[in-house]
Amino acid sequence: MRDRNAPLGEGDVAALDWAKMDGLLPAVVQDHRTLQLLMLGYMNEEALRQSLASGLVTFYSRSKGRLWTKGETSGNHLKLQRIFVDCDGDALLVMAEPVGPTCHLGTESCFTAEGASGVGWLARLATIVHDRAGADPESSYTARLLAKGPTRIAQKIGEEGVEVALAGATGDRDGCISETADLVYHLTVLMEARGFGWEDVAALLKERHK
Repeated sequence: MRDRNAPLGEGDVAALDWAKMDGLLPAVVQDHRTLQLLMLGYMNEEALRQSLASGLVTFYSRSKGRLWTKGETSGNHLKLQRIFVDCDGDALLVMAEPVGPTCHLGTESCFTAEGASGVGWLARLATIVHDRAGADPESSYTARLLAKGPTRIAQKIGEEGVEVALAGATGDRDGCISETADLVYHLTVLMEARGFGWEDVAALLKERHK
């Protein structure tokens, strides 16, 4: 039996249940960092194989009657990270890195006009911090902090940690939220400076939970 935790590989394609929907499988696409649901498309066997080979998510367009690589005209590609198959072998979960907005209406997702929310937004925050690393330190606090190096960033984390503790001790809910947000931001800057991300922290927490 195929390991359901393992991403789909080229050798798994033929074994999928292509007959159930006349040669097409629904393919749900998620942002691999934020886990935001981006879009739903359909793949035939050729589209799936092309996606795996090219690294760009490719669908079968039912309206055009041909293969269609997302972003082939707009440039807003979906860079394939990995694909998972559901328990029945007749639906795909595509994890991708979006380049630009996924929806033709100019939004990140075809399902909502807003970007990632909840804990998923932490990945978005990490992207913002990464992008601002190369900005002018005169105009960007993030760039200025990164330029000062990990020692200064660590000092800021210590200061913000004390602020969180004080807010927690006084029972000020709004204060706790505000100070925690400051702490999380500075932790994200440290992650950028030291070359790791929220996914690494989450993976270690998951492993510890076992």
